[in-house]
Amino acid sequence: MNRRAAGRRLRWYIAALLFLSTVINYIDRQTLSVLGPHLKTEFGWTNADFAWLVIAFRVAYGGGQMFAGRLLDRVGTRAGLSLTVACYSTIAALTSLATGLRSFAAFRFLLGAAESANWPGATKAVAEWFSPRESGWAVALFDSGSSIGAAIAPALVLAIFHFSGSWRPAFIVTGALGFLWVWLFRATYRSPDPHPPPSAGEPSNAAATTPSLPYGTILRLPQTWGIVIGKALTDPVWFFLTDWFAIYLVSRGFRLEDSLLAFWVPFLAADCGNFFGGGCSSALIKRGWSVGAARKIVIVASAAAMTLLVPAAYSTSLAGLTTCLAIATFAYAALSTMILNLPADIYPSGSVASVSGLSGTGAGVGTVLATYLTGMVADRYSFRPVLIVASAIPIVAAAAILVLVRNNSATHRGLVHSI
Repeated sequence: MNRRAAGRRLRWYIAALLFLSTVINYIDRQTLSVLGPHLKTEFGWTNADFAWLVIAFRVAYGGGQMFAGRLLDRVGTRAGLSLTVACYSTIAALTSLATGLRSFAAFRFLLGAAESANWPGATKAVAEWFSPRESGWAVALFDSGSSIGAAIAPALVLAIFHFSGSWRPAFIVTGALGFLWVWLFRATYRSPDPHPPPSAGEPSNAAATTPSLPYGTILRLPQTWGIVIGKALTDPVWFFLTDWFAIYLVSRGFRLEDSLLAFWVPFLAADCGNFFGGGCSSALIKRGWSVGAARKIVIVASAAAMTLLVPAAYSTSLAGLTTCLAIATFAYAALSTMILNLPADIYPSGSVASVSGLSGTGAGVGTVLATYLTGMVADRYSFRPVLIVASAIPIVAAAAILVLVRNNSATHRGLVHSI
């Protein structure tokens, strides 16, 4: 096998490992959400109490991404992701020792801090190994791990819970998965060759030659704020589903054990949405569209489709509710894949994780606020107003991206780098 073919093969192995890390990441964080109805009964928590557990995770996760992204740009992808997966796997297993609201909140805070490097690290790896023409597919693959992990978690966690008769083993078993991944990743991952044979399909390897831009430079760019605002307004919609869906189904009168199909369908739809968004933008680029135009048309169409959260709020049947949520999560995932591509499209690879981390911090701020309001509104009224507001927010996010992210093409890397 020649050097170029070996590089192509290796980069898709790496993309597959990034997908697996995201699956494990979501299984670990979803364990609490799946067990939420049982834990609420055992400990006597209200929805507002449960919201504080979600907030503890989100504060650390959102705030940590800004620092994790900068750290990854400095220490590199291999060392950074190995450390973060080992840390969050350990913390996930230790959550089995929690004894009440405060200890659960402490473990969730630590888990959020440890998991904060996953998306900046995966985005950086894609920027190192994939060209803009293929990066849509690579980002779709690793980001789809979130929906796959969220779909796997209910069956896995509930099986462990019912087999053992206790919720504690569920945290131990799911937490142990990450250690196998660390071994596989360290055996496989390396930085790309800084002098590969020239090929249109090969990665640019800019990470090997470009230093990190100063934060002051990054923050002066309107493109940065377009990405940050886009993530801050859309991620809370997804995290509402991942953090509250089990409790939402129970609140609508559906027994969780009898609703596993309804639980899986929106997350599997999101998985399809990741590949639709990545594949659609890559196909448009191949047809001659600019990188920016290809990303933005998917963003606008997806934001419009997410308005189907409104009929989901009023549907009285499980099938109707599930269908509306599935279309909305399909659209969210396509939109999310595009936003995740933007840092690699616009910035030198040495700054991709930093920008991705900043957008993650913005998403964390938006999610913390949304989570607090969700718990309060759900206790006083219902989840219906939450879904109605969530349907409109993505339109605002798409508008912000259209206005602020004006030069997101592969050729814009040089413009940013020269500022």
